[in-house]
Amino acid sequence: MIAVGVDTHKDCHVAAALDRLGELRGELTIDANERGYAELAAWARRFGDDVAVGIEGAGSWGAGLCE
Repeated sequence: MIAVGVDTHKDCHVAAALDRLGELRGELTIDANERGYAELAAWARRFGDDVAVGIEGAGSWGAGLCE
């Protein structure tokens, strides 16, 4: 299992992927727009089918990622 956490901000979002042992598997910074959201989704899919995603600020800056 890979856990992806997203720290959201007005203009950009930062994601980090951790494995079961808490080892960093990757980081990504995207623009906070539809193109960036698509980039994040494609990046997360590269980790396989067993991925859990947590989005900080899902009711504010991260709302676009929840659509």
